[in-house]
Order: sequence, then structure tokens, then C-alpha cells
Amino acid sequence: MVYDLIIIGGGPAGMSAGIYASRKKLKTLLITDSLGGQSFIASDIQNFIGFKSISGIELTKKIEEHLRAQKEIEIKDQTRVSKIKKDNNFIIETENNESFEAKTVLLALGSHYRKLNIPGEKEFEGKGVFYCSTCDAPLMKEKSVIIIGGGNTGFASARDLLSYASKVYILEYSESPKADPIEQERIISNKLEIITMAKVQEIFGETFVKGLKYQNRDTNEIKELKAEGIFISIGYEPNSEFLKDFVKLNNAKQVIVNCKTQETSLKGVWAAGDITDTLYHQNNTAIGDAIKAVLNIYDYLKKS
Repeated sequence: MVYDLIIIGGGPAGMSAGIYASRKKLKTLLITDSLGGQSFIASDIQNFIGFKSISGIELTKKIEEHLRAQKEIEIKDQTRVSKIKKDNNFIIETENNESFEAKTVLLALGSHYRKLNIPGEKEFEGKGVFYCSTCDAPLMKEKSVIIIGGGNTGFASARDLLSYASKVYILEYSESPKADPIEQERIISNKLEIITMAKVQEIFGETFVKGLKYQNRDTNEIKELKAEGIFISIGYEPNSEFLKDFVKLNNAKQVIVNCKTQETSLKGVWAAGDITDTLYHQNNTAIGDAIKAVLNIYDYLKKS
């Protein structure tokens, strides 16, 4: 069987693309390891158009219900793609040794948590080093916590953690936090302390985390900060590992796309969402770019 379109990825971009592809009556297969993407773990989303406030789980459920109501799409979840090859059509191979063929491909693989890659980070993962505050904040009840990163991700983590922790530090590399002003204004607590111009050097502990060392970038002094939990909240990296020899990537490993059409460097392949080099990465923009891609794919297939 040859599909008109295979969508790889099941976040907001991938699911929205599936809905539009089905409505255009394209024979479509969506392959993903899980539906929802990064949004699934968000405790409170307040900027998704149409909802004043909605959890990631609720949002995923609503989009998934819409997706599964479509007739022209097949969904293969719990499945990871391992390789894409270009023949007459595109051959998509999975880690389960399955193979699928399609005339066109849409990459909507999203992103994953960015790591610091400093001493102690890997050794203490799950032993006091965490990346998901929504998942792990309850473990920090009456404990001292350090958040690395003063952007929107860091302040979102602080919101989760202040409900549990006895003390929360935010360490920011720059002179001031980079989070949107509205995100900073939402958090007013005498339990929160923000430390700027801080370059984290290493995480230390024994069986579990006991704290970290950072360099004051003004004075070059090395300081030590004690904590029982460390949340690394410095954003995300695109899930583009297996694409480097398939389509062109930029220095940040993002897929380079034509912003008008979402086409990649390879004819017949489009991309949308966090995996791309588009300027803004938000649920709303990812969905819009995915829909734009599908409409362009439809036009492309009609001309083929």
C-alpha cells in the first residue's frame, strides 16, 4: 500500500495535520510514539486559543478525539521511526522493523528536554535531577529546590514547585530572567529567590543530590548552593537525530523550511512545529504551520 501522506509525530502539529489531511481525503498514516507531545505534561495552558485555561491532558484528549473521528486516517502509536529513505516514493522504517511507503512526508517530531551536560547531571538523573516539574514537583514537598533557567520554562517550573517546596531558587545565566513579563508577574512568593549571572559548573551529592556549584559571572567566584532537588528548565532540542542525512538542518539541529509552504530541502517532504527553524514555537503556531503544510501537500499531490 502506498499512502498519499505519512505524518511522523503526534503532538499538536501532527494531530492537526492528520485532521486536515483526512478532510482533504488524503490516504494518510500518522506514526508516533505517543499522542500529545510536550503539551501533554503541561499542568495549565493559558494561551491556547479558545480556552482561558486548559491542562495538557485535556487539550490532548480534545484534539485526539477530533483526530480519531476522521475516516481517512490510520494511526499507529507506540511506534518510533528509525529511518526514512527516498526511492520512487518515501520508505519509512520503524524500530519494530516495519516499513511503510508514501508519496509525501510531514515531519512533526517535536522536541525533547535540553540538557546541560555538566558533571553530575547524568549521574543524579532521577535521584534529585529532574526535567519535568509537572511530573515530579510532588516529590519536593518541604524541600529546597533549584531551577536552572530563567525563561518561560523555568518560571513555569517555579509555579509548579512553589506549591510543594520550602524554598525555590531560579538560576539565570544572563543579567535578568528571560521569561515573559506576564509569567514573572504571576509568581510573587517570599519562598522564591532569583540568582542572575550564574553559570552552573557541576551537580554534587552522594546517593541523592545535595546541591550544585555555580560561577558568578560578574566576579568569577565559585559558589555552592545546597538543595534536595534540581530541575533543569532550559528549553528543548528538536527530535531530529535521524534526519541529519535526509534533509538540511541548521546549527541548532532544526529542520530548515520554507516559511511560506513548510517545505524542506527535499522535494516531497514538509515539516512543522518545534522541529523546524521557524521563529516562534508555540502550540498555536505549530498547528497553523502544520495545516499550512497539509494544504500545500494537497496542492502538490493534485499536480503530480
